[in-house]
Formats: sequence, C-alpha cells, structure tokens
Amino acid sequence: MGNSYFRIPALWEQGARRLVGQRTVSALDSTAALPSTFLQEAPFQSMLTLERRRAERSRKPFVLMMLEAAAHLEQSAADRLLAQVTSVLTTATRETDLVGWYHDGVALGVIFTEINLEFSTPITEILKSKVLGALQKEFGADIHSKIILSVHLFPDKRTPLEDEPAADMKLYPDLAERESMERVPQLIKRIIDIAGSGALLLLSSPFLLAIAIIIKLTSKGPVVFRQDRIGQFGERFKCLKFRTMYANNDPKIHQEFVQKFIAGQKETKNGSESSAPVFKITNDPRVTPIGRFLRKTSLDEFPQFWNVLKGEMSLVGPRPPVPYEFQVYDTWHRRRVLEVKPGVTGLWQVSGRSRTSFDDMVRLDVRYSQSWSLGLDIKILLATPRAVLGGEGAY
Repeated sequence: MGNSYFRIPALWEQGARRLVGQRTVSALDSTAALPSTFLQEAPFQSMLTLERRRAERSRKPFVLMMLEAAAHLEQSAADRLLAQVTSVLTTATRETDLVGWYHDGVALGVIFTEINLEFSTPITEILKSKVLGALQKEFGADIHSKIILSVHLFPDKRTPLEDEPAADMKLYPDLAERESMERVPQLIKRIIDIAGSGALLLLSSPFLLAIAIIIKLTSKGPVVFRQDRIGQFGERFKCLKFRTMYANNDPKIHQEFVQKFIAGQKETKNGSESSAPVFKITNDPRVTPIGRFLRKTSLDEFPQFWNVLKGEMSLVGPRPPVPYEFQVYDTWHRRRVLEVKPGVTGLWQVSGRSRTSFDDMVRLDVRYSQSWSLGLDIKILLATPRAVLGGEGAY
C-alpha cells in the first residue's frame, strides 16, 4: 500500500517484531506455512491492546480490519479460504501493519497504524477498497459473497443507534479476557450484589413506599424516573431513580452543564467567586422541593438496587453516564465505563463526590478498575454511609 496514506513508525515496528511468532504451520491447513510475520491470537490481541492504549494517550488513530468467512461456507472451505487470504494480506499491507488471528481459526485481523485522516474519503473506506481490490485480483469479483470484511476506527467518533452499544467492543478484546480470568471473584461479587440489594429493598420497602407517595402528592409525573445510561462494555440500560424533577423539563440545561463539567469549568455554590467550586448543578430550577431533599440524602438512588438485582449495575462501581455525556468524553475517559460494571456507590463518591474535577473522577474510577478486589469493594461500602450522611458535595 502506498505510503501516502501512512506515516511509518519505527518504534512500533520494533515492538511488533518482539511479539511476532516464528514461522509456524497453520492449524487450518497443515501443508500451508504461515508468513513469519503472522501473529497468533494472543500476541495479536496484545498488540491491539497496546495500540489502543497508545492512541488513548497520543490521540493518533488506527484502524482494525477484520475478515471472516461467510456463514454459508462449509468449515473446510472456510478454512482453506482464510489460509489463502492470509498470504494476500501479508503482501497487500505494509511491513509495519500487523496481520494475525483476531480469533484463532475464525477471524483474521489487520492493524493499520499511523494513518492519515486528511482525506475527503474516510480512511476506513480507502483501506477497505485497497484490501478488497487485492482480494478480487486473487479470487475474483465474487469474493464479496465469501468474505465478511469490517473496519473499526479508533478513536471511535461515530454516534451509535439507540439499540447499539455506545462503544465498538471489537477494539477491546482484553476486557473479555479479563472477565474470564476473574470469573470466581466476579461470581462472589455478583452474589454480594444480589444479597445486598435484595436485603436493602426488602428492609426499606415501607420507607420507599412513603417516598413514592410524597413524590406523587407533591408534583405531577411518574414516581420513578427511567433514563438511558451506558454500562459495562458500552451496553445501554434503563437506570432507575426516584423522580426529583418537574415533569417535561428541558434536558438542555444538563447537556450544557455536562460539556462545561468535562471541560473543567467550575460552578460556584451560591454564585459567589469566594465559594468553594463544585462540579455539579447547585441551583437547578428543574428540581422539586422534595427532590432537593432526596438528592441531598441520596435517597433518590434507591431504585437503582433493582438495576443491581437485574445485573445491569453493581453495588460498587463508577457512576453510569448518559449517552450524550459519553459522546463528549475524551478517548481515555471512556475507560471508566467500559472496563467495569457501573455501581450505586464508588471510589469517587467516598473520595470527594462533586467537589472532585472530572479528570480526577475518571482517574479514581480507572484506579478502581485496575486495582479492583473484593476487599476494596467492602472498604467502599463501609465508607459510603458516612459520605451519604455527611452530604458533602451532594446537590
């Protein structure tokens, strides 16, 4: 492929060479030796993870291309086709592009790094056209019916549909591997979530009923507010809260605030420059009088224990963002949501709440994800009542 589309990174090439396997024999065809630069699944996914983390810091994009045999092909025919496609890919790409198994024996992958986005045609379409052209030259025009080719740009700036995940999880294979490695601790965490949320809902049910009656009597609208939120792996779910706002309010107030919040623009309590800065709307005209009390005491969050029972949330984890918030995140901010299941309480809530800047909040959530343990969850749960009763940073 022409270098006019790319800038070749020497350091990346050196790193790739260290992870590339030696010349091996394909599991699909014992007579066909793979190219010496062909990566097996584990090193390919490791390099994909490293490239994604590099892009999170540098904001330099890359493209993941995946090729799979069409479902209508018999297994033996699909195996032979993928083995032949491998040789085409290694000749149709640069030496610095990485070719290997995304999923062993199922999906081939190519990582195109140091790409140039300054074209009228999207780089994903340029790459797709180049590779399809090479495949058609080798196999003929009917290759379209035999190979499923997809391209995935990172950072992902697309706006997904309502029924789609908020992030392209093809770019995060390490998260699925991590889930499988932590299966037993995660099972224990799930048991704690079910037992804890079930007990809290049962014991507090008379009190929650009283709150529901008060909400219904003091303002028009439903008692429980359902809002789209982004959960682990970018999956959407309906997050439940007691309604604290007047019905038919204008969401633009919060959308504008979120943009300022993420940009680090502070709001001061009571509008005074001498007041301590906070990163939450302190005088929201949409909030009802009873809603202010519920927010101050965090009682509005209690319906989320039903989300915990359903497995959409956990007792401990990062707060789930709304879709329009997720869309304006910087690339590295997204890790706070994608890497771990969202929670009712978390490290941010017991470490400063709304008096912590957004970047610091994300760092706390990422630190929680990286150092997660059952012991850390227990410490956060024990610290939560004091944070709630203190009401510091709650509005």
